[in-house]
Amino acid sequence: YLMRKYISEFLGTFMLVFIGTSSVVIAKGNVLTIALAFGLAITVSAYAFGGISGGHFNPAVTTAMLINRRISATDAIAYIISQVLGATVASLFVKIFVGALSLPTNQLGQTDFPKISTGIAFLVEVLATFLFLMVIINVTSKDHGDAARAGVVIGLTLSLLIIFALNLTGASLNPARSFGPAIFAGGSALKHIWLYILAPEVGAILAALCSKYLLGSED
Repeated sequence: YLMRKYISEFLGTFMLVFIGTSSVVIAKGNVLTIALAFGLAITVSAYAFGGISGGHFNPAVTTAMLINRRISATDAIAYIISQVLGATVASLFVKIFVGALSLPTNQLGQTDFPKISTGIAFLVEVLATFLFLMVIINVTSKDHGDAARAGVVIGLTLSLLIIFALNLTGASLNPARSFGPAIFAGGSALKHIWLYILAPEVGAILAALCSKYLLGSED
């Protein structure tokens, strides 16, 4: 049973990163296309695999759920490993297909912030992840959530936040989503990977604490 959960996290994160980053570099979509690709991918994955694992597909989500005691520390570690592996394998496939089209194989939908300062980029990722996690935690709360519609709500929220953040930081909100492409793209994306790991985690921790103590999400 445990392996089913970890495989589900791998597959859901794979779907998110593969579909999302493909919309950037293969489909060459606009902001709305990219936002919908990521949002719909997370919605589809939530309904396909969420019933098995809870549908985190994001180390920041797993961290928040660990803080609010919805998941054990052992499962949390295994989830994060599964998510990072899913994102990395997804980026490998994207690189193969990008290469087949004779496109630059160092352009894999990686996240970076060439137009803004490091401090502003950190703030953007913290704020966007905070808002994303506030929705996730509360829409899945046993006290006041709506489990039947959670997948749609979470997908729409991700799409909206990507519209806001895409041209600022690439709109990660997810350490695994940034890690996979950066490993293969290298360069500035890999140099700045620390921000895309740390900032979403900070946003997730703040959301977990606010949801628990201000909104009673764990009652």
